[in-house]
Amino acid sequence: MTEQWQQDICRLTETGGLLQGTLSQLRRKDGDAAPKIIIRPVQLKNGLHYQFEAHFANKVIHNNWLPEDAGPKLVELLDEQYRQALLKTQEADIQLLLSKKGKPTLLRKPPTASAASTEQQHNRQKQRVIAEGQAAPFMVELGIMTPEGKVHAKKQDKFRQINRFLEMVTDVLPQLPQGKPLTIIDFGCGKSYLTFALYHLLAVEQNRDIRIIGLDLKADVITFCSELAHTLGYDKLSFMVGDIADYDGVSEADMVVTLHACDTATDAALAKAVGWGASVIMSVPCCQHELFKQVSSDALAPILSQGLLKERFAAIATDAARGTLLEVLGYKVQMLEFVDPEHTPKNLLIRAVRSESGTQVKKWEQYEQFRNFLQIAPSLEKLLAGRLPAN
Repeated sequence: MTEQWQQDICRLTETGGLLQGTLSQLRRKDGDAAPKIIIRPVQLKNGLHYQFEAHFANKVIHNNWLPEDAGPKLVELLDEQYRQALLKTQEADIQLLLSKKGKPTLLRKPPTASAASTEQQHNRQKQRVIAEGQAAPFMVELGIMTPEGKVHAKKQDKFRQINRFLEMVTDVLPQLPQGKPLTIIDFGCGKSYLTFALYHLLAVEQNRDIRIIGLDLKADVITFCSELAHTLGYDKLSFMVGDIADYDGVSEADMVVTLHACDTATDAALAKAVGWGASVIMSVPCCQHELFKQVSSDALAPILSQGLLKERFAAIATDAARGTLLEVLGYKVQMLEFVDPEHTPKNLLIRAVRSESGTQVKKWEQYEQFRNFLQIAPSLEKLLAGRLPAN
């Protein structure tokens, strides 16, 4: 006979009323069940599902269930494997405790989850270009997915990073030229996870006429990427060994990507992008050493007298200068969080989109005040000198 609490759980998932759930406290510790399962609503291509995220010691496994199936599955897990559940709804947080004999105790507390936060979660899921369960060939070849589309546990962070990057690219696709072949340059491409992802998005998914060129200093990496592009049949994706500052293989580019180019190599890439008239620039800077040696201000002595604080301040000042200089030249600039800070401190992405507004004199005045106050001479200003307002 179905008990009331079991009926209530099924009703919650069927109506979409369950905003989040957590199952814990295993009935048996010698079994193979996950110590904890987190349940959340996700919006997939074929509609609303509930994702059951099982957390083991060294892996995470995801399974998605339709709302009408999620409730019975949740009840089954509680009947057989778990003695405690925390179910969050818009009206209340419900804690369910089951005795060894299965007798339920229900505790209701004020709600801590909202439908608005759940909707934001749904929207993030909708933006995912590559969904788990749908194998992308480049993901399989790079060891991120199985041939069945399952993301390897140790590659979950990389999978999220790739999707986060593609979400950021998707936002600015309308700003790229239409009706013409697109040229995209990726400076410092490395093993090219994101380069292949970009090609997959534009050439495979959207069938756009593009060519992408990846550039890196490491010959063995370029050989690997070139062979993989050939294996995948990505005939408009090429790789070459070269230095950012010296590269002159194109006279114009529609989009320039530079990820973790060290110190002033980022400035060289940004200057190249501006010179080519790039409509979109995506840059994740790294190792901003230049201004650390330059920045000076008596007013900021409490910061600059501490090495760690000075290093972080110099990095922020470097990227602020870069962003403002791009704004001077008419780009609309956003500083975005690329990945969660817990995974890497190098998590800032500069996204710049060219507008038709021309040189912004007021932005130049702001930049001059900023530069003079900190007594700095950024490389990007020197590289763009011919395009900036006269001093």
